[in-house]
Amino acid sequence: MLFFRAALPLAFTAMMLPVVSLAQSASTSDTSTAPSGAPALGETYQAEQNGDWELRCVKSDTPSDPCQMYQLLTDGEGSAIAEVTLFRLPQGGQAVAGATIVVPLETALPNQLRIQVDGGLVKTYPYAFCNTVGCYARIGLTQDDIADFKRGATATLSIVPALAPDQVVAISMSLKGFTASFDKTTVLTQ
Repeated sequence: MLFFRAALPLAFTAMMLPVVSLAQSASTSDTSTAPSGAPALGETYQAEQNGDWELRCVKSDTPSDPCQMYQLLTDGEGSAIAEVTLFRLPQGGQAVAGATIVVPLETALPNQLRIQVDGGLVKTYPYAFCNTVGCYARIGLTQDDIADFKRGATATLSIVPALAPDQVVAISMSLKGFTASFDKTTVLTQ
């Protein structure tokens, strides 16, 4: 299962607010025209850290910047294995929030992504596509799903390696700080 030990680059999707990878943000020089420490218009920045969740926002010319939640999931040795980005959706639909979850290439797609909060009901979600970064599941979350995340301590994401279809890899997603971050996310607009 070596492919699960390789660091997964951070990504963004066209459906979501732009997200700057840690590698990019760490290597960015101070060539921005914004004052020192202030993000430039259109730039993604970490507004705050709530427990294990980052609140990432995009600098806009509006009174409040659009924000989404982010968590990089690692294995027991600290290597990146998956990432989760979560945002609110406009009112009126069955889903009140959406998430994009990126898992490693060579994941068995027919087995789908499974998520379980604190040993509760297992929910299954299909993968939407794969690219050079990884395989993406774009999921809708109901008000009940969000309530489970807010009450929970840990969610377990289960994926199956394509090269070992008889094995399941369980990835822990901390829910520490979920409520504080979710309450500050904004509705994703097209």
